[in-house]
Amino acid sequence: VSEESKLGEGGFGSVYRGRLASINTEIAVKCLSSKSAQGEREFKAEIRSMGRMRHKNLVQLLGWSYDNWNRKLLLVYEYMPNGSLDRWLSTGGRNSRHSSTDPHPFSWERRYNVLRGVAAGLHYLHEEWEMVVIHRDLKPSNVMLDEDFNARLGDFGLAKVLHDYWSHKGFTISGFAGSVGYMAPGMSCINNDK
Repeated sequence: VSEESKLGEGGFGSVYRGRLASINTEIAVKCLSSKSAQGEREFKAEIRSMGRMRHKNLVQLLGWSYDNWNRKLLLVYEYMPNGSLDRWLSTGGRNSRHSSTDPHPFSWERRYNVLRGVAAGLHYLHEEWEMVVIHRDLKPSNVMLDEDFNARLGDFGLAKVLHDYWSHKGFTISGFAGSVGYMAPGMSCINNDK
């Protein structure tokens, strides 16, 4: 793993760009840090929530690896060539590592389409999948953009999978989850771990 292939870094660890030679496709590999206090819990939450979900507005989890001996946790995702939404909002695409031949890469029409994509992804999580999934960390750095600037929700490390949101009796408020400044009041605290 080289610094040149590093796509980003967060409290969970680092994300690197790679290639699966067997199917000749680019991937993003999330390496959860053994120093992360919540690394193993976030790893399991991502596998539980993302493992079976399929939607055009979600980043696809392709596989995972867990080495208990070395405490190495790896998640393999499809690669998103235009990176995360926060990079485009802060620079408008200028000086971005993610290039585009479009002279106005983040027009108002494209922004509207990104918002529609985020809404479609959330609708799938809340209404269309077999269980309800609450993301709990929705922010621009967790909205990824594919080669056509279609929005894909990613980073489900804080997600909660609820079997039936409206009829479940075991919800409690147990603390805050998510990133400060992006937490919705109330919904960020749902916990059904009883």
